[in-house]
Amino acid sequence: MIYLKNKSEIEKLYSAGQIVKETLLLIEEYIEPGVSTLELDKIAENFIKSKNAVPGFKGLYGFPGTLCISIDDEVVHGIPKERSLKKGEIVSVDVGSIYKDFYGDHAKTFIVENTSDKKKKLLDVTKECLMIGIEQVKSGNRIGDIGYSIQQYAEAHGYGVVRDLVGHGIGRKLHEEPQVPNFGTKGTGPIIEEGLCLAIEPMINMGDYNVYTKDDKWTMCTVDGKPSAHFEHSIAFVDNEVKILTV
Repeated sequence: MIYLKNKSEIEKLYSAGQIVKETLLLIEEYIEPGVSTLELDKIAENFIKSKNAVPGFKGLYGFPGTLCISIDDEVVHGIPKERSLKKGEIVSVDVGSIYKDFYGDHAKTFIVENTSDKKKKLLDVTKECLMIGIEQVKSGNRIGDIGYSIQQYAEAHGYGVVRDLVGHGIGRKLHEEPQVPNFGTKGTGPIIEEGLCLAIEPMINMGDYNVYTKDDKWTMCTVDGKPSAHFEHSIAFVDNEVKILTV
C-alpha cells in the first residue's frame, strides 16, 4: 500500500533530507587518496548525531555502517572498513538519517582526486539520469515513466541499468511502496498523486547490467568488473510539483 504524505509529514521528510544533504557535502571534503572508508563512516555518524538525528542505515537489516561506500565496480551497499581510497577511483556514498521519525536518503558518486574521462562520463550520465527521472514525477504520469526515461537515456549512452535494485517510497520507513525501478515500460505502474514521496536512485554500469553480491552478503558488484555509478535524491510531489528534499 502506498502511503501518501500530508504537508506536515513532508516538512519532516525535508528536515531529514537536509541532514543527509549536509552529511554528503561534509564527506566530500574528505574524499581524497589515503582516507579509509571507515574514517568517512565515523565522520558521517558523528555529524548526523550532532544534528539530533539517528543514522538511518546503521543496524537496519543488520547493516553495520552509517554509510554505504562502494568503490569502482562495487554498485551499492559497500561496508565501511580499513580500506583507503586511491587516486582515480570513483566512490559512491549513500547515507540515511532518521529525524522526528522520518527518513532522509541521499547518494552521490565522487571522484578520488582525478580519474579517467570514461569514468567522468559515467558519473555525468548517471547524474543526468537522476534528473531525467525526477522530471517524470508530474500529474498524470506513472511510476513506469520514471524508469522508462532513465533506461532510455542510459542505454543510449551504451550503459547498463541495474535490474536487481530499485528506488522506493520513503517516509517513516526507509523502504516503502512503491518500488521505483530504473527501467521499465512507459505508462505502467502506480499513478503519481499529491503527497507521493520517493527515493529515486539510478545505478548505472559502464558495462552490462548484471550484478552479484560479495561474500560479505552486502556489497553488490558488476559481474564484468566494470565501474558503476549511483546518484539518489528523495523527492515529494506536493502542490502539483516536485520538491527535491535533498538539495
